[in-house]
Amino acid sequence: MARTNFQELLDAGVHFGHMKRKWNPKMAPYIFMEKNGIHIIDLHKTVLKIDDAANVMKQLARSGRKILFVATKKQAKDIVAEQAKAVNMPYVTERWPGGMLTNFPTIRKAVKKMNTIDKMASDGTFETLAKRERLQVTRQRTKLEKNLGSIADLNRLPAALFIIDVQKEMNAVKEANRLNIPVIAMVDTCCDPTPIDYVIPANDDAAKSISLIVSILCRAINEGLQESKSEKEKIVTTTKDTSADSSDGKRLRSRRNAKKEGRENKEQEVKEEPQEQIQEPEQEDNVMEKTVYKKGEK
Repeated sequence: MARTNFQELLDAGVHFGHMKRKWNPKMAPYIFMEKNGIHIIDLHKTVLKIDDAANVMKQLARSGRKILFVATKKQAKDIVAEQAKAVNMPYVTERWPGGMLTNFPTIRKAVKKMNTIDKMASDGTFETLAKRERLQVTRQRTKLEKNLGSIADLNRLPAALFIIDVQKEMNAVKEANRLNIPVIAMVDTCCDPTPIDYVIPANDDAAKSISLIVSILCRAINEGLQESKSEKEKIVTTTKDTSADSSDGKRLRSRRNAKKEGRENKEQEVKEEPQEQIQEPEQEDNVMEKTVYKKGEK
């Protein structure tokens, strides 16, 4: 079943492209018609592409990988930040830091610096600094928080990038292509879809259009997270059951062994009893022989 439908996309204004004179000829397969000098996107293709992208994102989330959301344009900032936070995914909504993917260790150092400043504030060393130094550190902290606060939990390179407005975020696309990281993007009629792995032809300027598509994809991510959680719970329960079964098996085995040992002990006692009875008369005969022999001697 499709995650969305033609009417829902139409109501959100996903079909509106750019002006005809600004179009990119490589987007021709996704354009339905031209009306009043504006290109209209084929929403039937958009529905299929959304499903493909949602399935990919669901599988990545299920395997425990991270998807980086990138949207620095004004109308997409708040929407992306809210939706990405809800599914616990990293996002960039202020400015794309140059070399964020290709020079990832340096970015991680900056994030660690932010964490050390937080530690200084918590353990009291911040209070020992001079007033001017404190002011410089707090300014540095706010700057780092603004640019890198949303990716503080990103310990390794993301499994994929989701981008809104390919033209504006071209640096992010180039870095992802260089590192062979798949790119999922909302692509308008004025953009080049060639460097994008999963193209979603859609209006990337309207807030309604952005909100609808981002919410559909985040729903898919949430499904993947829930599935992975349920799988982990199943594994835990099965391991508990197997451990319980093994402990029960050990108890049964120990009982069987105890019973076996008891039987063997009884059998040994039964065998030993007649031997003692036979030996007793032999000892008496020997005594009698000795007494008789002594009397003969006398």
